[in-house]
Amino acid sequence: MEKLFYANASLSPETHMNTPPKAPIIGEARNQQMLSSATSYIYQQTPAGDLMAHFFFPQDYDYEVDCRPVIVFFHGGLWDLSAPAQFIPHCHHFASRGMVAITVEYRNKAHFDGTPEDAIIDAKEMMIFLKTHAASMGINPEKIIAVGASAGGNAVLCTAVHPHLDEGRLSPKPAAMVLFGPISDTTVKGIGNESFASPKIGKLLSPSTNIPKKDLPPCLIFHGNADRVVPFEQSDRFAKRYRKKRNKCELMEFKKAGHTFFNFNSDEQNYELTLRSTDHFLVELGILEPDPLADIMR
Repeated sequence: MEKLFYANASLSPETHMNTPPKAPIIGEARNQQMLSSATSYIYQQTPAGDLMAHFFFPQDYDYEVDCRPVIVFFHGGLWDLSAPAQFIPHCHHFASRGMVAITVEYRNKAHFDGTPEDAIIDAKEMMIFLKTHAASMGINPEKIIAVGASAGGNAVLCTAVHPHLDEGRLSPKPAAMVLFGPISDTTVKGIGNESFASPKIGKLLSPSTNIPKKDLPPCLIFHGNADRVVPFEQSDRFAKRYRKKRNKCELMEFKKAGHTFFNFNSDEQNYELTLRSTDHFLVELGILEPDPLADIMR
């Protein structure tokens, strides 16, 4: 039975640290099976239904006294698929490193007949939800890392680069971002413009349209140069523009790698490399302490 979290609810999560099995990243039955080890909460209620966030906690986590860093994952799927299980292996790793790790459901075509605009709204709401309830959840609102793949990467980028116009609410901007083959350009020359309500809205909301600007969070991008879904050149152009205002943006190019090269069930070597690179990135930022097992596992 899923646990529900509201503003006035007490938080008493259970910890599950099972090693995830290899599995396809799509399929509702498989998603539910793999998510059974998570503790799940509603983070947003929409007219189409409740949206869930699936939490993986460190073994020694105590929400009453802790102030843990958070890493929150938004799956890929080109706005068509619901695949919250995609990042479960990553969640297990970062929970073992002391972070609260979360994989998020957001609206897409398969889930509530959602649109790219809905996905962007949901990502922003998730970030605001975490910051709003940080004290009662034992998490650090200044150390929330957002991770996204493909369309999920687009939503994550929008939390950081869109102007924050509602002064009555907390900013959804994360402390840092990690992106896997992100859709950073949704103009008519980019990817997915036809999925938006209009070409003009696709351009207006495109992360590429909203940079360069100052004071953006540090960013790490992984992208395969054989990606036939989101061309590598898109990330190359985006990273160069992102850096123009002295923002940190690292781009790691993977030779002969396609769109899903980083998945646990796709390529173990690339999965491990991107995982360890993300870990190192967070250590450099002071989010994590160095991993004592890192050298042993090389």
